[in-house]
Amino acid sequence: MDRRTFLISALATTAAPAAFAGGHGRLFSFVGINNHTVTGTAEIAGTTVNLLDDFVFDGAPDPKVALGKDGTYDPDTLSGLLKSDTGASSYELPAGINPDDYNEVWIWCERFNVGLAIASAK
Repeated sequence: MDRRTFLISALATTAAPAAFAGGHGRLFSFVGINNHTVTGTAEIAGTTVNLLDDFVFDGAPDPKVALGKDGTYDPDTLSGLLKSDTGASSYELPAGINPDDYNEVWIWCERFNVGLAIASAK
């Protein structure tokens, strides 16, 4: 192997992970709903929902992470109370939930039974 081939191989190997924002899963982009401002990226990697470093939420009581499909939230997917209004955090999906059955990540206010944000596939 000559030096040029070696360098190209080395760059390709180290650059590949940068194409993924998190743990190599499906990426979703947030928009706020019901008068909430929410921005950032979510990722589903295996049975984990990751909110990435760029996540920003304007706050509300009882916000929880869940999944939905085609604009419909699924309460069976509730994955826990939002850990922080900004930055990265992770949530394990409930047992028996197949994340491939969903195309959205939701921030849901369980207390008032209302959606706060939906992240759709990028």
